[in-house]
Amino acid sequence: MAEIEREAMDYDVVIVGGGPAGLSAAIRLKQLDPDLSVVLLEKGSEVGAHILSGAVLDPSGLDALIPDWKAKGAPLNVPVKHDNFYMLGEAGQIRIPNFPMPPLMNNHGNYIVSMANVCRWMAEQAEGLGVEIFPGMACSEVVYGENGEVKGVVAGEFGKNPDGTPGDGYEPGMELHGKYVFLAEGVRGSLSKEVIARYELSKGHCPQKFGIGMKEIWEIDPAKHKEGTVTHTMGWPLGGNAGGGSFIYHLDNNQVYVGFVVHLNFENPHLFPYMEFQRFKHHPMVAELLKGGKRVAYGARAISEGGYQSMPKMVAPGVALLGCSVGMVNVPRIKGNHNAMLSGKAAAEAAYAAIQAGRSGDELSNYEADVRKGAIGKDLKKVRNVKPLWSKFGLLASLVAGGFDMWTNTFGFSLLGTLKHGKTDAAATGEAAKFKPIDYPKPDGKLSFDRLTNVAFSFTNHAEEQPAHLQLKDASLPISVNLPKYDEPAQRYCPAGVYEVVREEGKDPRFVVNFQNCVHCKTCDIKDPSQNITWVTPQGGDGPNYPNM
Repeated sequence: MAEIEREAMDYDVVIVGGGPAGLSAAIRLKQLDPDLSVVLLEKGSEVGAHILSGAVLDPSGLDALIPDWKAKGAPLNVPVKHDNFYMLGEAGQIRIPNFPMPPLMNNHGNYIVSMANVCRWMAEQAEGLGVEIFPGMACSEVVYGENGEVKGVVAGEFGKNPDGTPGDGYEPGMELHGKYVFLAEGVRGSLSKEVIARYELSKGHCPQKFGIGMKEIWEIDPAKHKEGTVTHTMGWPLGGNAGGGSFIYHLDNNQVYVGFVVHLNFENPHLFPYMEFQRFKHHPMVAELLKGGKRVAYGARAISEGGYQSMPKMVAPGVALLGCSVGMVNVPRIKGNHNAMLSGKAAAEAAYAAIQAGRSGDELSNYEADVRKGAIGKDLKKVRNVKPLWSKFGLLASLVAGGFDMWTNTFGFSLLGTLKHGKTDAAATGEAAKFKPIDYPKPDGKLSFDRLTNVAFSFTNHAEEQPAHLQLKDASLPISVNLPKYDEPAQRYCPAGVYEVVREEGKDPRFVVNFQNCVHCKTCDIKDPSQNITWVTPQGGDGPNYPNM
């Protein structure tokens, strides 16, 4: 195929991703110099369409970026009033008192928010400062310069045939070049993954660890609604099968966020994270809350959980990784949005200083130093051993030892030093023959729902005539290797029912990829034991359309 010719546009800074990190960077750049040319590219149909988070927001990032956010109408309207933590058994629960918990676990001063709506508001602030924001513009390629530096990205390519060749209405997109490129794609971004591999940015760091977070928004009986209440649970139904837990956040308008997180380092390939979530809602405490209510939205997203040890090098020539592209979630606090904002601010300040000095296309080493030594590094260092303790010794041991370690870290030291993460989540998957299959109750259609019914509530859509954005390196592997060895776990770990093993009488089983269902969670790219699935961007605007996740 002849090389595609594209027009190019030049900017001072090109930002990929309209989440809290990318938007913070855009805002800070314009605060520092209104004359800087800044463009932000978002693959969702609008800013916020692909944003899914818990979320209880620590406002420290917003305080640093826009101190008068309250006067400017930021949608932080529900302060946390009550903080509950429960250990669940199948039929009951035990409340864990708040007083033994380290101070960093306190949610006083935080807000229950829709991060999708926070990002929509941030986009308004950025545009008001002169940032050019282009939603519906998926960035499909990295553009490299003559010296091997990241020079820009390709955005807005449309109209490919299913086989990847240009169709009748093909639009080649544009190259957007920048003195610096910021990748703020969120967890397991496709361009970030390429850059990390190309420049060996993970060398010397632990592998990144992940969880899958699933979330529903429910409208409940006003008599049961307690605005500002935050509840977290651990234990049932996961038990010893996997790490994880739940969150239930009472926001305004009689709505609650009901979410469930499963750590992706589980061994049993029969585990079905989505069905664990559905089963959780039948716990008496949860069922009573939701009874008489209705689910109004559903979505799922991978979460970076490796923390301090797993943060790769964040800069390479011409490029910086921001927010969850690096992995800045404080796992015990279940919070990363504040660190994403702070990372965007730090990257912007480093790029501004470099551009003022006449530099471009080099490494923004000041950004990395700021992240590791500043507020983000301090936040993550205090909790660095919680996740590895949980992975190695299980829930109860991690609660005791992890809690103790967080307390000692409050005073600036740890008896444990820095524990390392082991293998990748994909490599942690065990062989199916070594584990018992798990019998999951059938969804009742009232509290629990089948995947395809729920996916309709993510409002996801992909044009069927484009190439599948879930690419198999070897199309035979799912049936020849993953099915006999692992009972093809893609059938279960995907929270959107994208992958199926179809069995028809008299025929060999076949592997089907229903890419139209995809909610862009990236779990398949992370958990596939053969590392055979690569997630790339579909055409811009496709994917979920989350209302106020």
